[in-house]
Amino acid sequence: MSDTTDSTVRLLRLLTLLQEHAVWTGPELSERLGVSVRGVRRDITRLRELGYPVNSERGLGGGYRLAAGKAMPPLVLDDGEAVAVAVSLSLAAGGTVSGVEEDATRALAKLDQVVPARLRERIDAFRAATVRISAGSTPVDAAALTALARACRDHVQARFGYRRASQEREAEPTSVEQPPRRVEPYRLVATGRRWYLLAFDLDRDDWRVFRLDRMSQVHATTWRFSPREAPDAAERVRAGTSLLAYPVQATIRVHAQAQDVLDRVGPMNAQVEPEEPGCCVMRTGGQSVEVLAGFLAFLPWEVRVLDPPELQEAVTQLGERLRRAGSG
Repeated sequence: MSDTTDSTVRLLRLLTLLQEHAVWTGPELSERLGVSVRGVRRDITRLRELGYPVNSERGLGGGYRLAAGKAMPPLVLDDGEAVAVAVSLSLAAGGTVSGVEEDATRALAKLDQVVPARLRERIDAFRAATVRISAGSTPVDAAALTALARACRDHVQARFGYRRASQEREAEPTSVEQPPRRVEPYRLVATGRRWYLLAFDLDRDDWRVFRLDRMSQVHATTWRFSPREAPDAAERVRAGTSLLAYPVQATIRVHAQAQDVLDRVGPMNAQVEPEEPGCCVMRTGGQSVEVLAGFLAFLPWEVRVLDPPELQEAVTQLGERLRRAGSG
């Protein structure tokens, strides 16, 4: 391989590294690229000459950072990243994030023009095998989603106003302005219907799960933090959305295998634990006992409501109505 080719490959590798991580020190880049620190500085200079705005910062926490410029120079994507971008744009064009549908469609059209044939087959296979159901989904603000994603990546604190579930259920929401929440963002979780943020709440000194559609005035600060040992984001969101997010919680014994029940109702809608062979206990939640009674009526197995008593009564009343409806 010629020196010119070597240099070009290294330059593309450097650009990829700068796009993957917020800040790199000279020695870190030197180790990754297999060149001296002086060689890294020369490559940084070449990137700047090509129009990439690479900033250098001295002192603790400093290093090389790819900044935003007046115009966006070309991105460097590997095969997996290109497929991921195309898939994400397809989903965004469907309306999961408000305000970006048209932009996502245009970007997807541009990407389609340049992807190699080997990648186009993978992208087309995903599209052909996917059916999107958008009914019931709650779109979120694109700017808020982007700000929180950057805060998670760069380990900087975020602030936002937050509307609690109790405020949404009130006929006349309180006019008392709530203080902004100060958090250390950790992970964004998409459930298909909603977006959630797992973050460490600095004022409550504990981990919390926040719904993005309940946020307002989202702002990523410049205050950096050292990441804490965090719980599993998906499990934390799954537990919070299946029970605590609803005003009514219920415990039901289901005469079926736990995995069969979980496959049917979905891990975001219930917690299911084996109890004995052929039987399990399901814990779930709903907006009312009437809604839960209707949900249980559609399960193909024998069930018994363990708690609350109000749900037992609602199930009995629903059964009587259905019996009368079927008696002619």
